[in-house]
Parts: sequence; C-alpha cells; structure tokens
Amino acid sequence: MSALPALSIPAIPPFEAALAEMAVPLVLLDAAGTVTFANARAAALLSCAVPAGLSLPALLAAFGGAEAEGGLLPEALRTARPVRSRLTLDGDRRVEAALAPLSAGGFALTFEDVTEQLRGAALARQEPLTGLCNRVGLHDRLDAALAEAAGTGAPLAVLMLDLDRFKAVNDTLGHPVGDALLRKVAERLRKATRREDVVARLGGDEFAILQAGAEQPQAAEALARRLVDLVGRTYVVDGHMLNVGVSVGVAIAPADGRDADDLLKHADLALYRAKAEGRGTYRFFEPAMNAQMQARRSLEIDLRRALALKQFDLAFQPQIRLETGQVTGFEALLRWNHPERGPVSPALFIPLAEEIGVIVGIGEWALRAACREAAGWSQPASIAVNLSPVQFRGGKLVETVMNVLAQTGLDPARLELEITEGALLENTDSVLDVLNGLRALGVKISMDDFGTGYSSLSYLQKFPFDKIKIDQSFVRGMEDNAECGAIVRAIARLGASLGMRTTAEGVETPTQLDAIRAEGCTEVQGYLTGRPMPAAQAAALLSPPTAVSPA
Repeated sequence: MSALPALSIPAIPPFEAALAEMAVPLVLLDAAGTVTFANARAAALLSCAVPAGLSLPALLAAFGGAEAEGGLLPEALRTARPVRSRLTLDGDRRVEAALAPLSAGGFALTFEDVTEQLRGAALARQEPLTGLCNRVGLHDRLDAALAEAAGTGAPLAVLMLDLDRFKAVNDTLGHPVGDALLRKVAERLRKATRREDVVARLGGDEFAILQAGAEQPQAAEALARRLVDLVGRTYVVDGHMLNVGVSVGVAIAPADGRDADDLLKHADLALYRAKAEGRGTYRFFEPAMNAQMQARRSLEIDLRRALALKQFDLAFQPQIRLETGQVTGFEALLRWNHPERGPVSPALFIPLAEEIGVIVGIGEWALRAACREAAGWSQPASIAVNLSPVQFRGGKLVETVMNVLAQTGLDPARLELEITEGALLENTDSVLDVLNGLRALGVKISMDDFGTGYSSLSYLQKFPFDKIKIDQSFVRGMEDNAECGAIVRAIARLGASLGMRTTAEGVETPTQLDAIRAEGCTEVQGYLTGRPMPAAQAAALLSPPTAVSPA
C-alpha cells in the first residue's frame, strides 16, 4: 500500500506563538486603533472570541467595558502616548488597562484584573461592625474632597460625634448589646445624611461625617441639629429600652483648616466643648478653642507630676454639732498649691484628675494624709474624706482603706467616707458591694450633696448611710425661697426617721444657721462656723485650753 502524502501545516511564527502563550492579557492594535491580534488570555478576559478587526471603541463595547476616567484610551491613540486607565467590565469586574505605542508602529494594550485587589482595599477602609467607613477610609476621602475643594473654592464640613451614656449601656448590659446599639446608631446616621456624605465609625462610640457639596455652615448646622434629635431617640435592643444621646463638633474647611489632620483636630476640639457644656448638643470650632486646649494640656502635664513634687496639701473644715456647739469632726479638703500658678481651684483640677485617671493616686494620698493627721488629735473627732467615683473602679478601694487604717493606726469608727450620687450611677450593684465592704471595716459612709440627684432617695433604700449632707444650694436658698426650706425640713426629718445624721453644708449667715437649727438638722458646716484651716490649726481647735498663770 502506498503511503499517504504528508499534510502541509503552516507553521506559526515563533513571535506570534510566544505572544499567544503570554500569561498577561494582550491586544495589539494598528496605528488606526484596529485590533490585529488578541491572545487567549485577552479573549477570555474580554469574553470576545474573535476580536481581530474591531476598533478600540467597538472592542470596549463588545464586553461592556466603560472607562472610569473619562475616555483616556481613545485620546492616547490619537496622540500616540502611553496611558493607564481603569475599566469597569460586565459583572462588576475592574481591570487596569495599559496602552503603549510600539516602535514598529501600532500599540500594545495589556490588562490586569484588579477586582479582588480593589475589593480588599475597600474592605481595609471599612469598619466591620457597622459597615461604615473607618478612620483610614475617612482620611482618604477627606484628602480627596479637600483637593477638589481647593480647586473650586467650595467649603466642606467635618462633624465629629461621640455618644453620651454609651459606656453605661456597655458596662451594665454587656458588649453584645452595646454592639447592637452601635449598629442601630449607624443606621440612623445613614438615614440622616445624604447619599454623597461619608459616614465613618472611628472606634468605640466615636463617629464622623464628611459633608461636601453643600452650603456651609448652614448645612452642617442643620445636620448637627438633626443628629442630636435623631440619635437621642429611644432604641429597643434585645428587649431593652435604651437611651443615649450624642454630642457633635463641627469644623468647616477652608476656614478651620486646609488639610485633613487640622480639620479633624478642630472638629474634635469643638466636640470636646460640646461635651463640656452639657452634652446632647453641638458646637462649631472657634480659634480660641486651640488656646484653651493648650492651656488644658499644660495643666494636665503639671497635674500628672504634682503628687510626686509634693504640691498637694489638705485643709480641714470643722463640722459642728448644733445641739452642743462642739466640734465633732473635720472634712479634709484637697488643695493644690502650684509654685507658678498659685492655688488651683479644686473645681478645675479634680474633674481633670478624674478624666485622666490620676485621681486614684491623689485620692489615696489624701486619705492617708487625713488619717495620719486625725490619728494625732487629742480628741477622737471624726475625719471625713471625699471619694471620687473613679476610685470605685478596679476593685481595690476596700483594700486601700484597710491598709491606710493599719498604717496610720486610726480607729475605723472615726473615718467617714463621703460619696456623691455620681459614684452610684455607673454600676450600682458593684458600688454597693464596695460600700458594704467598707462598712465591714468599721468606717462610716456619708452621701454628699444630697437632693441634687434624681435617684438619691432610692439609694437610701439600698444602702444605710450614716449621714446625709444637705447640698449647700438648698441651705443658701432658705432665706428667700420657701421651697428650699421645705426641702431642708424634709431631708432632716427623713434622716431622723432612718437614724441618719444630717449635716447642712455652706452655712454662711446667722439667719441660715437659725433656719437649719429650726428644721432639725444635727450638724452644720460652713464659713460661719469655721473656714477650712491648716492641719495645725485644726489640731489646736481640738486641744483643751491651756491654763495661764496670773501676771
């Protein structure tokens, strides 16, 4: 049998074979922009089986490609220059296209699928709990918005938000409820803003909003007012009725800053002012806030080292039994004598010490110094020391008091610890456990500023205080306000019926003294009966008079 003639198969040029096997999607175009070649990778990516002969616009249309940057590719073909452009394909895929002129004529067009890369970058800029933009994403969007605003001169606003009373929800009901509440807050923020606004969660209960393309500052003020109202409405989470509020700080570019960091910092300063002025409100940044913050930071630095530098001292204000006129004890009052600032008001430095956490160390020093001083008195008068709500956190207060009593040798029955309602608001059950532990040591517990908090009466039912201290605002109002007199009378009778002593604070006039005596208070404390005095003077007040020989 004769052999069949061999078939003649045209050979593929090695260069084209190499192009066909390339891992990178590649399309070749002639000088007019018509496709002359597409490798297998390009055909698969573009879902276009035979792209040869198509013009570049027709090729883009064939696979639903659309340029995101305003048609850079056709213009690059016309001017024969290289360019990179991002395309959106059917199915929400994104590709990076690179067009380069060839030395032999025509163009090479390569593609890179960046869908997953962009999706990962987007997730890196998304806060996982709420799905909002995160801090990095907000910064990027703000940078872009500021760059655009620099060209147009249009203002934009940044609003910084902080939830009020959120910590109490987290502490009492747990983090799952707190997280669910944050998601509901995020949803309200989305509904309160426009589609083009950027809403971000920065962490914890802090949020931010970027508002561009609106008339400022009117739009920012309207939004801030709407947020205070909307976020402050009741939430239902896992069967719990929850109430939180929001404080808002606003900064406007370019007046309040031309870069992202300055704008965010100034919005944060305005937020700090809103919180300081009662929360549940909004404030715009003012240049004076910068100076105030610098002054606060300077005071904070000095306060952090004041204890080590021994700048604190105690003053002692006598407490007088109305029935006998005798001194029954003293309240130890903390004083800060700064070498350059002079005496710093406790109303200024104590809230700051609580905020930055140094009050625990300062409070322990004050307790030890007061007990040591009282242990040396010639009479067994009581010593009252104020406790900050912050000192109840951490679970070491009972141990601290026990150690101080052991070190100073003071009889526990002579120590009186004063707390305000603020200590009970954070976690009532935990605080009551601490109070019972202190009572077990033998010390006495007083409720300070009684009558100023809405839950004061319920706390008397939960814990048997030894003394109620009537707030000075009621005492001072007795002279010309019958309602204040009625409140003092009611508290005095309540104390008597519950077996608690009642001390009227802030007595400054004989008329006030007569009035509280008539209402049945047991003790008095104020400038009329004794101003705060140095330790030596307090000790001398308790010492019996020395006999003097006749001349």
